[in-house]
Amino acid sequence: MRSVVHPVPLRRSFYERRTLDVAKDLLGKVLVRNIDGATIAGRIVETEAYRGSDDPASHAFRGVTRRNSIMFGRGGFAYVYFVYGRNWCLNATTERTGRPGAVLIRALEPVAGMERMAARRGVTDVFKLTSGPGRLTQALGIMGEQNGTDLTRDRGLYICNSERTSEVSWVASRRVGVASGSRLLWRFSAEGSRFVSRR
Repeated sequence: MRSVVHPVPLRRSFYERRTLDVAKDLLGKVLVRNIDGATIAGRIVETEAYRGSDDPASHAFRGVTRRNSIMFGRGGFAYVYFVYGRNWCLNATTERTGRPGAVLIRALEPVAGMERMAARRGVTDVFKLTSGPGRLTQALGIMGEQNGTDLTRDRGLYICNSERTSEVSWVASRRVGVASGSRLLWRFSAEGSRFVSRR
């Protein structure tokens, strides 16, 4: 895979830190999906941080529910949910048990399996394959079945380092599609990337 140096999942200690720090540090890492005997991957270029009772836009704001319970557990698990009746969204949980947090993966720069991404998405424009949370889950075949996946151990879905990770400079902006907490600059993007979502 181009841009992947050590295709080994990030350790749990990477995720069990402050959510905003993880959101920034995920930029430049590579999201890997092994499915149907093929590897599909993309370099993370856009994220959004979500916390707990201090974040009204977070699923965890009002406490533990059946849906969000994974956010209150250990960091390093996939939190996948369905929105707007049409899109799956992939998050990586953060913090330690009892402190809710998750980072939404918003956009990727494709690095492997572009033909399979295009077939899943029904588009050929490389800039439209994974530039948005719903687009990237469709391109990588990520659905509700992946909710709860241990990103530190499961070779079907994980995040690893990239040879370009250290080169990433980020910019902060407001999160997308939230009414409460919209002024918080908790959306982070790789500066200058053409693969960042346009919303």
